[in-house]
Amino acid sequence: MDTVAQAFAPPPRIGMLGGGFMARTHTRAARTAGAHLDVIASSTAARSRRAATELGYETSTAGDDFFDHDLDVVHVCTPNTSHAEHALRALDAGFQIICEKPLATDSTAARSIVDRAQALGLSGTVPFVYRYHPMVREARARIRRGEAGALLTIDASYLQDWLLSAEDDNWRVDAESGGPSRAFADIGSHLVDLIEFITDERIVSLTATTRTVHPRRGGAAVTTEDTVAMTVEMSGGAIGSVLVSQLAPGRKNGLVIEVAGAQESLRFAQEQPEQLWVGRRAGSQLLMRDPDTLSPDAARLCTVPAGHPQGYQDAFNAFVADSYAVFAGEKREGVPTLADGVRAALVTEAVLRSAAERTWVEVEAP
Repeated sequence: MDTVAQAFAPPPRIGMLGGGFMARTHTRAARTAGAHLDVIASSTAARSRRAATELGYETSTAGDDFFDHDLDVVHVCTPNTSHAEHALRALDAGFQIICEKPLATDSTAARSIVDRAQALGLSGTVPFVYRYHPMVREARARIRRGEAGALLTIDASYLQDWLLSAEDDNWRVDAESGGPSRAFADIGSHLVDLIEFITDERIVSLTATTRTVHPRRGGAAVTTEDTVAMTVEMSGGAIGSVLVSQLAPGRKNGLVIEVAGAQESLRFAQEQPEQLWVGRRAGSQLLMRDPDTLSPDAARLCTVPAGHPQGYQDAFNAFVADSYAVFAGEKREGVPTLADGVRAALVTEAVLRSAAERTWVEVEAP
């Protein structure tokens, strides 16, 4: 059975664009996967040098010579509106890419990245890493085996509180850096990807409303949304509700999905990733992560024995290891590709269009 605990021969040489939280998360995953940390570039030469020292990169730069390095993979972890430019430059230089979401801030630019990669015989992935919790894979396997029965409803939310106050600010708030959508593009995209991944169905239509609670942050006007509520219709006929907020007091990373089928319900909460609730009319049970009892795809992602907790960084490590394996020509189940990045852009555009027009909209097929 394939596992995520593997070394690559030779190990990929990687370059990192960005030096913030996500670059650090990517770097830890890359190191675990055995990558050679070649070069890192941040916004200034000083920041690049500091990041190289702190994260263990061989060298640093803040200029275009980044793309002159002999690399196999480039990780794009810069502000959202620069993703498409950096991804295209990396592809043109002959590198595979792992590009933070959103792949691009509009679907046209996202598609251009997919087209460029295909034309050059290259590929890339997008870190929808919640797919890599073993109990998410277990939920998906149960639905695929038909144990849940025909899907009826979906109840999903992603709640955080880090932008609760008008005094809370971040580059993502500014549309010039973060793009036209904030709450949905930032965390709602993860939620929708997980809904579609677990259910093996697509959202075909939706109606959404958005709200900007704080019209100003950091002395500047805010044009991106703080909260999103939507109703969705799935390709198999199920209906669902989705709530996204970055202003939910006490909620740090409250991603929750509950899927109700004709035979059983399944509930996964990211803050309790070691368990999956299975509900039935005759009784319910709480499944715990145990590779000896899980489906093969879920067991593959169990890197430590049952009772030894796995979490977000473990999921990220598995995603990066799978990405490198795919770049090396191997097959891996459930890897989020550039096409999934396009899908996220299409759903985000549908949400913004529905909210602006206050009507149901069809979500463009991938």
